[in-house]
Amino acid sequence: MSGRDGDVIEARPAPLRTDPDSAARAGEVRRASGTWRVVVLAGLALAAWGAIIAVGRVWGIHLMSDGRKIVLFTPPLLGHYRTQAPALVWLPALVGALTIAVLPWAASRLRWWQMAAATTLASLAWWIALAVADGDNGLARGLEWEREYESAVRRASVGPGDFLRTFVPNLSTESIQIRGHPPGFPLLMGVLDRAGLRGPGWAAALVLLVGATSVPALLIAVRDVVGTDAARRLAPFVALAPAALWMATSADALYVGVTSWVVALLVLATGCDRRRSIVLSCSAGLLAATAALLSYGMVLMAFVPLMVAWYRHSWRPLLIAGGVAVVLVVALVPLGFWWFAGLAATRAEYYTLDVDRPYGYFLVNNLSAWALALGPAVAVGFALLRDRRAWLLAGGGVAAVVFADLSGLSAGEVERIWLPFTVWAAVAVLALAPSRGEAYLWTTVQAAFTLVLFSLVGTYW
Repeated sequence: MSGRDGDVIEARPAPLRTDPDSAARAGEVRRASGTWRVVVLAGLALAAWGAIIAVGRVWGIHLMSDGRKIVLFTPPLLGHYRTQAPALVWLPALVGALTIAVLPWAASRLRWWQMAAATTLASLAWWIALAVADGDNGLARGLEWEREYESAVRRASVGPGDFLRTFVPNLSTESIQIRGHPPGFPLLMGVLDRAGLRGPGWAAALVLLVGATSVPALLIAVRDVVGTDAARRLAPFVALAPAALWMATSADALYVGVTSWVVALLVLATGCDRRRSIVLSCSAGLLAATAALLSYGMVLMAFVPLMVAWYRHSWRPLLIAGGVAVVLVVALVPLGFWWFAGLAATRAEYYTLDVDRPYGYFLVNNLSAWALALGPAVAVGFALLRDRRAWLLAGGGVAAVVFADLSGLSAGEVERIWLPFTVWAAVAVLALAPSRGEAYLWTTVQAAFTLVLFSLVGTYW
């Protein structure tokens, strides 16, 4: 339109008035919609988690009723049914309650290293309480020292060179645990033996302490990838993980400690200056070689740092660490041990065991047992996790499990065998703890689930 002076005046619409009440109601609707979405996803995740456990259990019971010798006894786990809860079940219940009450608060207020130390001590207390409550020398019983390790450790102590040279040719004469692994563990125990630290007590102490170092390693990696706040929120879940049922009772806890530091060092190496990165990568390579000589399946731990390296476009640390690990493992060839020959011999021995473990069933049952080791909170965490950085660590653990499952070499007992992968997959619970209140809720769920499982099933580890 035109004004009095002939200028063109642009017609502008009148500004819209905002109704504060309408805006508030819209915000409430969005929040309610988001809450319902979370509730639905959580419900579906719990249903799926329960279903996979139920399938493994029902299918296993059916196979056992048909006379199939799957050797689990309490599918999907290897264990025995308890007629009543252990008399000392109050001990882990007390430790769990104190951890739930104190650690979320402490994790948000203590200095970083104080927080990591507190989480490590809380984890140790939880592991030990569960093992001690199980009775009958619970801390060392899982090693089955006399039957599985004593003879091999004595030979490794007296003549480590001879033990290494004859390891593959004489593998069929060894115990089941020796046949299922490289020679690293008996050689390590042989070193303790030569130092005068003999017997299952010292072995259990080493396994427990090295396993406990996985806690700060995990927190360090999470802080570097996801952030300090995320590591602090994760701490209570690390301390009260259901996997604790097997952490203080088997040699696999040692593998958890070693591989956790391999991952942590490589994660740090992908995000720092070149000189420090080389040092960290070489250290990771040394530990990676150690892990490969402790358990053949530990090579799958490479998936976790691979995910981080891909995300950060930093491949040099993995190449350096891989090169160091290969050189160290190959260096044992002149001493009489070739890693791939050991793996082939172990595969051959696996198929001579007097057990019936059909591939199709254990493909499912392994996931059933793993679901129990993770707990319900992790299942919900995977459904709600949206942080890509957290997925790098959790997804790496899942990828390792998928390959281990498909390989067919993991058939039963994965609740302990997959512990090194479990600790990284559990990072998914970060989706559940945006506030301290929710951390209290979900850590209580995890601890209560662990105690119920502990009261119903006694494990052999």
